[in-house]
Amino acid sequence: MKFLMAESLELLQQFLWPLVRISAVFLTAPIFGANALNLRTRVAIGAVLTLLVFQTVTIPSIDPFSFPALTIMLNEIVIGSLMGLVLQIVAAAIILSGQAVSAGMGLGMANMIDPNLGNIPTLSNFFLVTGLLLFLSLGGHLVLISVLVDSFELLPIGGAFFSLSSVENFISWTSNIFIGAVSLVLPVLVCLLMINVSLGVISRASPSLNIFAVGFPALIPIGIFLVMLTSTFYFSQLEGIWYSSFDFLQTLLRS
Repeated sequence: MKFLMAESLELLQQFLWPLVRISAVFLTAPIFGANALNLRTRVAIGAVLTLLVFQTVTIPSIDPFSFPALTIMLNEIVIGSLMGLVLQIVAAAIILSGQAVSAGMGLGMANMIDPNLGNIPTLSNFFLVTGLLLFLSLGGHLVLISVLVDSFELLPIGGAFFSLSSVENFISWTSNIFIGAVSLVLPVLVCLLMINVSLGVISRASPSLNIFAVGFPALIPIGIFLVMLTSTFYFSQLEGIWYSSFDFLQTLLRS
């Protein structure tokens, strides 16, 4: 009886250690960490993935109820959260690009309440949905799971942690991603800026002509047309950003 109890506790401990990192990833990664996805479903996905990999994971020989075990658990939460945050930053950058276009075409106040992100412009929500669909079509969810499984070999539980250079690379990469997000909609922003400048010149040349009463409402259909016209460029650039995040995930674990 005591032998069975000891074996059960050992299996439980071997199961719980990888579950902490996997749960942290699924709580922060896009799609998996969305509030719209039922919490039970997220827990079930994490538990199933843990069942598939926990026997191949090397766990530390330490009392799970000790203070060193608590520090290791916090370490695992940070590692998993950073992995999910890499992909979540791309989603945030997509929302930023939608906000920039919405402000330029006069839809900055046309917001919708999103259960995950709160009050965001409708165009940002459209960009986010299409961006996440592109993420799934590229197999991003499979890449995330593959990198997560490999992380137990590259960053074993209770072993190494992200170096200072990795954190610096993460910060630098984040800034580049947001710059890249603005470049996604740069053609649309430039066209809208030229239209606004033209309206200003016409209004200055003929003050009696109420050009803004006609020009500002016209910006909305023009902006929508420009978004449709540049959609091929937008998705090709966004595909490169997603691939960049996949590569950075692997680089982050190996650095």
